[in-house]
Amino acid sequence: MTPSLPRYAQLFDLTGRTALVVGAGSGIGQASAQALAAFGARVLAADVNTAAVADTAAAIRAEGGMAEPIAFDMRSGEGMEAALAGQGDIDVLVATPSINVRKGLLDYSEAEFDRVVGLNLKGTFLLLQRVARGMAERGRGSIIVFSSIRGEVVEPGQGVYAATKAGVRQMCRALAAELGPRGVRVNLIAPGVVETPLTAQIKNNPEWYRAYAQKGALQRWAQPGEMAGAVVYLASDASSYVTGSVLYVDGGWTAQDGRFTPPL
Repeated sequence: MTPSLPRYAQLFDLTGRTALVVGAGSGIGQASAQALAAFGARVLAADVNTAAVADTAAAIRAEGGMAEPIAFDMRSGEGMEAALAGQGDIDVLVATPSINVRKGLLDYSEAEFDRVVGLNLKGTFLLLQRVARGMAERGRGSIIVFSSIRGEVVEPGQGVYAATKAGVRQMCRALAAELGPRGVRVNLIAPGVVETPLTAQIKNNPEWYRAYAQKGALQRWAQPGEMAGAVVYLASDASSYVTGSVLYVDGGWTAQDGRFTPPL
C-alpha cells in the first residue's frame, strides 16, 4: 500500500524522539543538535566541553526546542554510563568527535597514536556499546556516526586518522548487520572539508585552504550546517530502509582525481 500524502509530509518529523548528540559543543555536532531539535526531537547535547554544550542547549531552548546539556567523555565507558543514567530511552545517536595529529607515520609517537586511536576508534566503540544495547532491547533506533572521506582516500600526514575512520566505517557496518534484525539502523556520514575547530590548522594556511576548496566539484569548503540535512534524514523515517550505508557529503571530493601535498 502506498503511503498517503500526509504520511509523506511527516517523514522527517522527530517529535517524541530523544536524540543523543555527542560533540554538540561546536561544529558539526552543534549544527546536528540544532537541526534535530528543529524537527521536534528532544536533544541530549553532550560534550566534554561543558560550557560550550550548555550554550548549545540554551540556544536550542531559546528557539523553542528541547535540549539538555550533558558532560560527556567518550574515552571513559563508565563515565558515559553515569552521564546517561536517568536520561531515558535514546532513539537517535549522533557521534561526531574526532581528533587528528597531522604527521608522517614515521614521525608519530606511540603516545600520539594511542591518543588518536583512543578517541576516534576505541571511544566510538565504547559509545556504540552503551547506546546500541538499549536500542536493540527496545527493537528500534537510528545510529549515525561521522566518518570521513579519509576512510577512503588519504594524503601524507593522515595515516593514523584515516585508519581510525576506515576502522569506524567497518565497525559500524558490522553493527548494522548485527542489529538490523532487531530494528536498529546504523549509518555513517563522510564529510569532505568542513570549517570546524578540527580543520583550523588548514584554514589558517591560505595555500592549503585554497587547494582543498579547489579539490571538490563545488570548489568550496562546507559549513557545519550543511551536514545537518544528512543527519536529519538518517535520524528520521525518511531513511527507514537505509542501514549499513556511507552517505558522502563531500562537495564532490571523492568524485574527482587530484592531490595537494600538505606541509608537514
